[in-house]
Amino acid sequence: LGSGGMATVFLARLSSVAGFQRLYAIKRLHPHLQREQEFVDMFLDEARLAARIHHPNVVSILEVGESARGYYLVMEYVEGDTVAHLLARAAQKQTRLPTEVTLRIALDALAGLDAAHELKDDHDQPLQVVHRDVSPQNILIGVDGTTRITDFGVARAAARLTTTRTGQLKGKLAYMAPEQARGQGVDRRADVFALGIVLWEALAMRRLFKGDGEAETLSRVLNDVVPPLRSIVPTLPSGVEAAVMKALERDPANRFATAAEFADALEKAGRAVRCAGPADGCATCSRSGP
Repeated sequence: LGSGGMATVFLARLSSVAGFQRLYAIKRLHPHLQREQEFVDMFLDEARLAARIHHPNVVSILEVGESARGYYLVMEYVEGDTVAHLLARAAQKQTRLPTEVTLRIALDALAGLDAAHELKDDHDQPLQVVHRDVSPQNILIGVDGTTRITDFGVARAAARLTTTRTGQLKGKLAYMAPEQARGQGVDRRADVFALGIVLWEALAMRRLFKGDGEAETLSRVLNDVVPPLRSIVPTLPSGVEAAVMKALERDPANRFATAAEFADALEKAGRAVRCAGPADGCATCSRSGP
């Protein structure tokens, strides 16, 4: 299905009696990464943690294992495409996604993030799960119309690699919260900031912080003033703009404290927009999760 800096993803088919079959995605670590024992240990630990997340808006990890060909994850196969590809095709056609569709994608993604952030262990203690790599490439839209977050835990493991591939950091920097880019400790509010970037870009149909190199991108993440969305999309409801701008506050204390708070603000603001959901014709309909 694809290959990135860390792994190759294969489409697998499980066959059984009476012609039963089901498709899965298998993500296999590249061979050279398996020599990085510290990375492998953290990757497996994070994957086991992510496998505890069960939510309609999160791509499920069904198995973590090792074979003669190396370490792998077995994941739910989502037939569809990434937000990155969706936005790229819209840009090629010089059009934009309908605002109600963009809000529906964001609400689904926030529901998945909130479910992960609220995850607790067997003793009812918070597990402090943070995605750390919320980006258009890690948000999948299925043919069923449901948006799902994928790759929980992978970013934290990737940060422990002794070598950084050319361009790997640059791509992540463009969607990093300032505190994460500085190498400081992060919590769920870093994911709120990252989703804020994704939503800003999807509504404005332009990149927010990406520069010509890592240094410029980092400088923009840390210092650039975020342009108000209504200066680019004048028809956007003011409440939607306000919610996105609050998510993009550089001081974590001034952001939404949780993904659920961000979603609630978008839902209220989205009542001015006709919704793609099936219920009451506004952005509050059919939201998954708590």
